[in-house]
Amino acid sequence: MAPHDFWQEIHPPGTFADAEEFTSFYVATLDDGRQLRLPIRVLDGGDHALASLIVNQTSFAVLDALAENLAEKIRPMHVDIVAGLPTLGLTLAAAVAQKLGQGRYVPLGTSRKFWYRDELSVALSSITTPAQQKRLYVDPRMLPLLEGRRVALIDDVISSGASIVAGLNLLTACGIEPVAIGAAMLQSERWRERLAAAGAQWMARTVGVFATPMLERNAAGRWQVPRSSSRT
Repeated sequence: MAPHDFWQEIHPPGTFADAEEFTSFYVATLDDGRQLRLPIRVLDGGDHALASLIVNQTSFAVLDALAENLAEKIRPMHVDIVAGLPTLGLTLAAAVAQKLGQGRYVPLGTSRKFWYRDELSVALSSITTPAQQKRLYVDPRMLPLLEGRRVALIDDVISSGASIVAGLNLLTACGIEPVAIGAAMLQSERWRERLAAAGAQWMARTVGVFATPMLERNAAGRWQVPRSSSRT
């Protein structure tokens, strides 16, 4: 596949057979059996890799399907307002808010406007941009939309857990405790320890459209799920 061909189609159940090994793409499966092809990104060292999802490069049909699925998973939490994490989480958060029938959402940001307040910010790091030192801000003008409301915090992918925990820390500093955490993809298992350490309540409130494992290179040079992991 050409790089720009990924994330453009949700395939019917059974389009791709269950596989023990992967070469250029990983097949993620939604709860209803539909499938999505994801490119495999090799990590430093070359022995491990992850399936990748870039939400703002998906087709509108794929984004619609992911947002609909995630909205249905958090609907039982009776969410009043959705808050989105930058950068790619904003695309998904806006779509999820629309699926929930809401007229707007609250975007958190890393670009400091002159009216922002430093006390309404936290340090932010990301697995995809580890060298960049950023801060995560909430616009003071948006706080009334969040205060006293049932908030869902949305990101595109939860991987290391650093970004989602930063979002939780920021909202907690503002006196806001989200009732739901959502993502299109729960990537590997690394995020679980960090999220659990942030608060015992967060694991039970976290949902994803699908999960993908850490992959390891086998003797044939292909990618496989480690025997200790289960493919979901």
